Amino acid sequence: MKRRAYYCLLAALLGANLILGARIYLFSAQAAPARDNPYENYKLLADVMEKVRNEYVDGDKLTYQDLVHAALKGMIGSLDPHSEFMEPSRFDNLKQQTEGEFGGIGIIVEMGKDKLLTVVTPMEDTPGFRAGILPGDEIIRIDDKSTEKLGLEDAVGLLRGEPGTRVSITIHRPATGETKRYDLKRAVVKIPTVQDLNDKQEFPLGDHGIGYVRVNEFGERTADDLHAALEELQAKGMKALILDLRNNPGGLLDQAEQVCELFLKPGTSIVSTEGRGMTNLYRAHSRGRRMDLPMVVLVNSGSASAAEIVTGCLQDLQTQTHAIVVGEQTFGKGSVQSVLPLSDGSALKLTTAKYYTPSHKVIHERGITPDIFVPQSPEEEADLRLKHSPGAMESLDEKTRQRVASAHDRQLERAVDLLKGVLLYSQRNAPATKVAAAAR
Repeated sequence: MKRRAYYCLLAALLGANLILGARIYLFSAQAAPARDNPYENYKLLADVMEKVRNEYVDGDKLTYQDLVHAALKGMIGSLDPHSEFMEPSRFDNLKQQTEGEFGGIGIIVEMGKDKLLTVVTPMEDTPGFRAGILPGDEIIRIDDKSTEKLGLEDAVGLLRGEPGTRVSITIHRPATGETKRYDLKRAVVKIPTVQDLNDKQEFPLGDHGIGYVRVNEFGERTADDLHAALEELQAKGMKALILDLRNNPGGLLDQAEQVCELFLKPGTSIVSTEGRGMTNLYRAHSRGRRMDLPMVVLVNSGSASAAEIVTGCLQDLQTQTHAIVVGEQTFGKGSVQSVLPLSDGSALKLTTAKYYTPSHKVIHERGITPDIFVPQSPEEEADLRLKHSPGAMESLDEKTRQRVASAHDRQLERAVDLLKGVLLYSQRNAPATKVAAAAR
């Protein structure tokens, strides 16, 4: 009797479990298509837009384009930090940046303390530089518009424009307490992506035959400009090179590849990209005479994307490049962003793949680890930036001016010392090498 009751209870439990499982399955089967049904979700988006237009207090001031663009910004921005929806003006700015020139007044700005629009540096021989705008100046108005609640992207859009058009900016200079208005005429501003130690394009040769080149970003002419700089330094008798990629945010992938080609034998792997169902391997092509000298690559946490591709490649292939990486861990942006133009002049910048170094080390979210770690504090970096910014010293008080003037670039000094040691070692072993070769 007890056994029969036990079997009845077991059968009831199994039946209940079967019914419950079936209900859960049916609910899931109905819910899943709704989550991934394009037409139902398009309808939801359209319903929300109509409710905003009809019920929102200022809905009559909104266009459908305003709402769609806002929705696209939120959608693409939620994917990852590097994907974005670019309105036509933002897309135009991106194209101008990669092309290496644009219409503007020639000042680099950032959001400084208390979200104030602050001048980082004026670029030489530009309207802003000639007018006397200084690093540290706070821009409080552009034309008649306050910058208090203006985003960096919007501010840059207001400062740029067609060459020959005018813009006025009102600045507050914290060092003196002065407030001043500048009326400026926009001009064509060329962005040099390759510079020497003095922020020019003269490329003097340093002591012991050590050359120095800084690559600020990877624009459309970066590889050609770097090639020209290296040719000039080699004509002057360069024996070793410092390639400075610090604070380089990246840029165009093809330019990173072409920069690597300057140091590699044809056919050598440079980088691979892996995305959804696709793998691409990029190999070096001949770019004329290959540079075959001892080299230090300087990097820090501001070195990202294309700068990390170059660093990882040169580090992996040290037997060819003779490259020693010095500085700090790089940023770790090893993903590929494809720019997809849209019909209304806007565009999507969408992450489509990830980068891998020749030895298949992943860059994304890890970065490149230097061979020799040389840290530098944010305060030291800020002082060095002021030291090399045109006109910056004039805006500082005497105590700060003395501190900035005595600032040392410890990473650069370490690079110079390393190359001096390598060159000295090579010179001491050169006679022995020649004797051994003659004996053979």
